[in-house]
Amino acid sequence: MNFKSFAIGALLSISALFGAGPLRAESELPLLVALDNGQIEGTTLASGVRAWLGIPFAAPPVRALRWKAPQPVQNWNGVYHADRAAPMCLQSGRGRTMNHYFGTEATSEDCLYLNVWAPPHKQLKSGKKLPVIVWIYGGGFNVGSANMANYSGEGLAEKGVVRVNIAYRVGPMGFLAHPELTKEGGGHSGNYGLMDQVAALEWVQRNIAAFGGDPSNVTIMGQSAGSMSVSLLQIDQRAKGLFHKIVGMSGSVHGGQMGPVPLNTGEAAGIALQEKLGATSVESMRDISGDRILAASPVTPGNAIVVDGAHITGSAAESYAVAKQHDVPIMVGFTRDERFANLGPANNVAEYEAVVRTAFPANAEKILKAYPVKDDAAVQRALVDLMRDMSVGRQMYLWAAASGHQGKAPAYGYYFTRRQPYSEGIRFADHDPATVGAYHTGEVPYFLRTLDSLNLFRKTRDWSDDDRALSDKMSAAILQFAQSGNPGWAAFDAKKPKLMRFDFRGNIIDWPNAKALALLAEGKSSPPPPPVSGRIRD
Repeated sequence: MNFKSFAIGALLSISALFGAGPLRAESELPLLVALDNGQIEGTTLASGVRAWLGIPFAAPPVRALRWKAPQPVQNWNGVYHADRAAPMCLQSGRGRTMNHYFGTEATSEDCLYLNVWAPPHKQLKSGKKLPVIVWIYGGGFNVGSANMANYSGEGLAEKGVVRVNIAYRVGPMGFLAHPELTKEGGGHSGNYGLMDQVAALEWVQRNIAAFGGDPSNVTIMGQSAGSMSVSLLQIDQRAKGLFHKIVGMSGSVHGGQMGPVPLNTGEAAGIALQEKLGATSVESMRDISGDRILAASPVTPGNAIVVDGAHITGSAAESYAVAKQHDVPIMVGFTRDERFANLGPANNVAEYEAVVRTAFPANAEKILKAYPVKDDAAVQRALVDLMRDMSVGRQMYLWAAASGHQGKAPAYGYYFTRRQPYSEGIRFADHDPATVGAYHTGEVPYFLRTLDSLNLFRKTRDWSDDDRALSDKMSAAILQFAQSGNPGWAAFDAKKPKLMRFDFRGNIIDWPNAKALALLAEGKSSPPPPPVSGRIRD
């Protein structure tokens, strides 16, 4: 089922769409846009930003196209009304008591759509094309949506860029490898979600100029699995020339965590899913309803990304070693209290030293010296720092270091330390305000100017003037980077690694524990991380 409506024939009058009043000239309200597949019409938001929502960039990946590379969109006649978001790709839903709940979205396998936001028409200068920022959502390659209020493109578009949010298949629909699919694909299978991302970026190259965007100045930006995605796109040979800058937030495939696995490892997981479903072949799996496949699939597939030989030909280290990465400026960073390593609980000095010695049997004393604790009160801070640096902190450092060592384009680092101001008494099913600190995803609403999205259905944050000023500063860095490739501070230097700390002070600091990161490669841990037992000290 196609969830978007088509108006065949003449365009509805502007007065009918926007209420009573005189008909405005098209030059004053340019919502009708000609794409390579046909005409679309958007809408104007209260801010004056123009939005086109739910634009198809690939054919619906359903029926025979399930587990196929994205196929071209069929041309249409008349005008396609891009005035509402399309369903998000098939996945589990979010409960209303979760921290990042932004309403109940429809889900569908027919989900390869994107959203575009452009500045108010009065901001456009004749003949001048604007920088383009493409957002790729996170969610462990299992969940995520181009429509979440936290990811809205309105805030940055209002400041003078063209913003695009793209969808891609997730979970078993987006990342299933299987020997039969490998045969169908001429020796390649899996990574369909990455193929969707490439198809969306190809659409941007063909069409973004119609919205005032510059196809020669495209920044791809993602957080968590979205950041892992942009780091994969940097080594995806089929993504060459589709982007010119990268912003990666809290995730990369550098350092091995969730990095590409051999194709036969992914194929084995595909066979296991087939057997769990009781199917006789991939073709018979295409006849099974998507919800059944979703229910039978592992919640977090550790083998989501495979070395398929076409899009991904090896690890990040292997690609950089032979200069196959796309050498573009990058801006990468992480938050102070996020972590994807698990050393187990430790509530006092003795327990802390014990978990460190268990995780690092070869160099525990060096780790304890690098992450010292003087008393029991300091244990949680040191433990969180260590688990963060074993995972996302090290990932982002290695990404910046690889770019500086094996590329010519600069890398820039940031470090987000602001704990959000929670409303008194607020509770979440998946998030403890008392202990979560500067959490994973906490910087997103500041960068994207979407602070108010977290109060959409109930008040969960008491944003201050200082928070809004911090958001202005952080979003300005994104805008400057998208325009020039420099966010406003010095590039990464492996000899003296520094980064920008984003909090109310906003100063340049040494990269946290940079000298200790090399010690952490052999650490033993098991995700997910445990909740801390007390408030994390700043």
